[in-house]
Amino acid sequence: MLGFRRSRHRLTTAAAVFGLLVAGAAVQASAAAPAAAATPHRILFDNAHAETAGNADWIISTSQPDPLGQDSSPSAETDWTGALSSWGVALQQTGDYSLKTLPSGSSLAYGGSAATDLSNFDTLVLPEPNTLFTTAEKTAIMTFVKNGGGLFMVSDHTGADRNSDGEDAVEILNDLMTNNSVDSTDPFGFSIDTLDISSGYPAAISDSTNAVLHGSFGTVTKSLIADGTTATLKPADNSAVKGLVYRSGYSGNTGAFFATSTFGSGRVAFWGDSSPIDDGTGQSGNTLYDGWNDTGATNAALALNATEWLAGGSSSGGGGGGGGGTCTAAQLLANPGFESGNTSWTATSGVITNSSSEAARTGSYKAWLNGYGSANTDTLSQSVTVPSGCAATLNFYLHVDTAETTTSTAYDTLKAQVLNSSGTVLSTLATYSNLNAASGYTLRSFDLSSYAGQTVTVKFTGTEGSTLQTSFVLDDTALNVS
Repeated sequence: MLGFRRSRHRLTTAAAVFGLLVAGAAVQASAAAPAAAATPHRILFDNAHAETAGNADWIISTSQPDPLGQDSSPSAETDWTGALSSWGVALQQTGDYSLKTLPSGSSLAYGGSAATDLSNFDTLVLPEPNTLFTTAEKTAIMTFVKNGGGLFMVSDHTGADRNSDGEDAVEILNDLMTNNSVDSTDPFGFSIDTLDISSGYPAAISDSTNAVLHGSFGTVTKSLIADGTTATLKPADNSAVKGLVYRSGYSGNTGAFFATSTFGSGRVAFWGDSSPIDDGTGQSGNTLYDGWNDTGATNAALALNATEWLAGGSSSGGGGGGGGGTCTAAQLLANPGFESGNTSWTATSGVITNSSSEAARTGSYKAWLNGYGSANTDTLSQSVTVPSGCAATLNFYLHVDTAETTTSTAYDTLKAQVLNSSGTVLSTLATYSNLNAASGYTLRSFDLSSYAGQTVTVKFTGTEGSTLQTSFVLDDTALNVS
């Protein structure tokens, strides 16, 4: 829409330049293909607890902490060295993930300044740890999950003590869940069975809505056991726990080979064997098994979909949204279409307007940030509490109109962000600019499920340069939970 906003807006020609950086599993109605995440999902693979002891080689690359040091643009599993290289390369190739490894000799921590501190990541992968976590490490892991992190626990069969220290992954992971300072009362709603199941192809349950079984990386039908174990579920302790893949002959609360749950604002996944993530490649001298490419199973899809779900990239899966419990479907934003004028939102003067110069998508009012053709900053925000146990999606329609003629330089920008109650930015969901100009409105959608159980502020900040206006016009917002 061409027009003026008061006398300060300049007549524009809408450029049909289209682009979007999306965080999480964003849905863009008019895009032909998904764009890379503005802030990639940050995954930390643990190698500080004897994950390469014996024949194990549970690393994505020998370059640690940064696998890009071995190959910055891997195209095949052998471009990185490790039995988990296929997992790492598959994530890297999407452009939506930032991967790191916690090297041997390090410790897991949360809230510190180290680059590998858990506060810098969305998901922690524990691929069959073989040494006990320290008290401090268990506190760090549980606090990380409680505050919204994803935890991927891969076990192996009982007795798989690869470094002969008297502990195996079953004992180590059960110790994490039952002997920590944050919550030792069965926080995830399951315990790992002390079993050694020699072989089998556990089958996935039928649930077409589950994002782990039916995610962007494919559909899961079966997994693989090659000496592994299962879990016993205890929904009375955590109603969010859900078995997704079961050992043949089992269902319900017993024989769960792959399960998911939630804790606080975070998500948890359990897998009963390391063979499914083993791609058969690794460092010289290891005897490995290629479960990743086993044609009788869909292990790659299971690993990758679960990683996406844990990192907040999907809006449903496992036990539901980001927190434990149940959720009542609702739309949480007040005055979502701005038709009540300057109510419920905190905005710069003049932002919420019924001016005819830029048409609303529906009704008469919209939020119009910037568009003056001079240096200025406009903001629009609203605080909202996302209930525990809910999957949450932020939607809004955006129209960008500009007088800029460049096709390469972002002179004017709009940031969509999530802040905590202290005003600290938790996430920049996307940054738009004059390069996103197009006719009409476009739906933007972001997964906020990781903020379940928290009060957050959704904020838009528009910053305009000194000349040539860009207008960022928002309408029909929604924060839907289910």
